[in-house]
Amino acid sequence: MNRRSVKLKLNVLKCAVMLAAHFSCVAPLFAQDVTFRTGDNAVIVSGLFVGFNGQFATVLTTGGAVTFRTRNMICEGETCPDLENYTPLLRLVGAQQMADLLLPALIEVYARDNGWRVRENAHGFRMIQTDGTPAFEISIQVSDADSAFRAFLDHEFDALLSMRELGRSELDQGFAAGLGRLNIARQGRIVALDALVPVTSPLSGLRSVSLAEVTQAFAGRGKFETHLSTDQSGQLQGFEDRFMRPFGLSLAVPDVFHSDQDSLIGSVEQSVTGLSLLSFSATRNTQPLTLTGPCGLGTDARFLTLKSEDYPLTFPMYLYLPQRVQHPQVVNFLDWMRSPSAQLVIRRTGFVDLAAVPIPLSDQGDRLANAVLNAGPEVSLAELQRMIRTLTPRIRMSSTFRFEPGSTRLDGQSRSNVMQLAQAVRDGQFSGRELMFIGFSDGRGPALANRDLSAARANAVRRDLERALSGVLPDNVVIETEAFGEALPMACDDSIWGQQINRRVELWVRDAN
Repeated sequence: MNRRSVKLKLNVLKCAVMLAAHFSCVAPLFAQDVTFRTGDNAVIVSGLFVGFNGQFATVLTTGGAVTFRTRNMICEGETCPDLENYTPLLRLVGAQQMADLLLPALIEVYARDNGWRVRENAHGFRMIQTDGTPAFEISIQVSDADSAFRAFLDHEFDALLSMRELGRSELDQGFAAGLGRLNIARQGRIVALDALVPVTSPLSGLRSVSLAEVTQAFAGRGKFETHLSTDQSGQLQGFEDRFMRPFGLSLAVPDVFHSDQDSLIGSVEQSVTGLSLLSFSATRNTQPLTLTGPCGLGTDARFLTLKSEDYPLTFPMYLYLPQRVQHPQVVNFLDWMRSPSAQLVIRRTGFVDLAAVPIPLSDQGDRLANAVLNAGPEVSLAELQRMIRTLTPRIRMSSTFRFEPGSTRLDGQSRSNVMQLAQAVRDGQFSGRELMFIGFSDGRGPALANRDLSAARANAVRRDLERALSGVLPDNVVIETEAFGEALPMACDDSIWGQQINRRVELWVRDAN
């Protein structure tokens, strides 16, 4: 068989190969930069080099992405990997908040846990084994959200660091570019949690603000002097997408635009009429404001309200991965990022980790008082008493599960919570315990229908957990469900975000009988 016929045959087989490797059949335009060939030229694959895991290479050809074993092959081109002495490399691009603080801290502890030392260079970090040979490299490039996403689409990097969840059009672009379904838990991984906090000067005397006032202010319609900085692009895009665009609003040019966050914070501290949105980990000496609603319920940005997603401006920090075979060292690092050791690092860097923590009923007096004060006429005293009897012997865990708007699909943070909970169950952290998923709803519609809907959501979370466990539940772990509909509101129902906060499934645990 000659070279031309082999290349033609490869073109015919590409879609079958891609389906087997879970890739989409796409036809991007690019300059071919590598050629892999066997010594006798019986097999030739040319295209854009995408990745190599030590055994398999992925090349983006004119017919789509092809993954193949490189044994007995040679590679020609400037971007060819070293097929004989390959050091695993993970190339990251994206958000400065993750690249400058969180990832370096995680890499340092990961290397220490493996008995390696870390050498930092201009591009990132090289982990060195005790015998002096390189074990693993991670390169990190800071970029604004739009530029980082374009580079990720072009397969210039192996992972995207994002301070917000990708939108539908971006997910479609990723799928078309051969990256796979970026909104599934394996590919859209949440590393940590952060939040946007409305802040003002301690001199202002202001202690609370409504979310409506915040959105109006940053749309250029409010009474405040707004302050923003250039390094907030990711979270601000998420804020605009989730809380402004549904109401026909968009971010306006702020009254004062700062080149960096330090300048922004210093200015807001001194401005009596100033208002900004800062990361939860960077509020410093500004005055954080409680978010309130017309019904009187308010929410502060605190460690536990972020963990439970009860604070509406919570933003997961994402690491997006392409759908291709990764080197075992990359897989080990990604798995380690869910470990207790990694969660401790996340907390120490000022962000909120993903590990579930207990919230005793005795610490929830405000919630229970609000349940009584805001109970509608259809929520009887008997129903409130039944809820208290159910909750009293149990402890709430911070893992909370919410759904995408208008959907029964869990949102990004909740999908991550399911994976984290499944890992904890497998690791024996809930041995001898009963896990109860309790569903709650907003207050729109009949109370009985709301209770039925919240029960269906609780059962949906249970099924998702069982699927994450591959149907294998330890004998000493019990799972139950319950529902109380609109009986325990967290926010005011007269806003879309308040309704979303109230539609949730909570996890409560106790010792199994």
